Amino acid sequence: MNDQALRLQIVELCASLFQRGYSCGSSGNVSVRLDDGGLLVTPTNSCLGRLDPARIARVDASGRHLSGDKPSKEVPLHLAMYRERPNDRAVVHLHSTYCVTVSCLADLDADDVLPPLTPYYVMRVRRCPLVPYFPPGDARLAEAVADKAKFVHAMLLANHGPVVSAPDLSGAVFIAEELEEAARIFLLSRGHVVRPLTLDQVETLKARFPG
Repeated sequence: MNDQALRLQIVELCASLFQRGYSCGSSGNVSVRLDDGGLLVTPTNSCLGRLDPARIARVDASGRHLSGDKPSKEVPLHLAMYRERPNDRAVVHLHSTYCVTVSCLADLDADDVLPPLTPYYVMRVRRCPLVPYFPPGDARLAEAVADKAKFVHAMLLANHGPVVSAPDLSGAVFIAEELEEAARIFLLSRGHVVRPLTLDQVETLKARFPG
């Protein structure tokens, strides 16, 4: 896709996420990596439901602002994901309700916060660790994300929300949606006797649908 087509895709998919409650107010940010290593990234304090394609920020590979409105303060987080995942071209960071709720729980397995309750969680998310809490935009948050991104393309920021990456923006949105659905199912099932997928079932899915 050319620059303009990517901008329009960002506007369309971000509006869809906003309209369905995956972000509220001016929360969340999305980026797409360009061929030169720079990014198109949603502006700071922008509403994902009301983006103007011409005002989407462009930064270079080091995060320097080149054009458009001032970029999200989470640009270092996005760059950290791309640095560790060179084949991925899109990052979606949301404050979606169920994922944020899970990220606030005290009794989580920090290596994988959600059990494998459905095949689609395994196929699309695979594993979702918890990143320790740092304030939004903090350089230490980007470093912590980079540590996890070496091994996974989806994670929860403690008391904050999900971050996912994928080879394209549609794929990243699908993963973010699946992660939110998995968090919702997990929370709805708490207090009930659940039947997670077995280790053999998980491994079969991973072999059949390599990430």
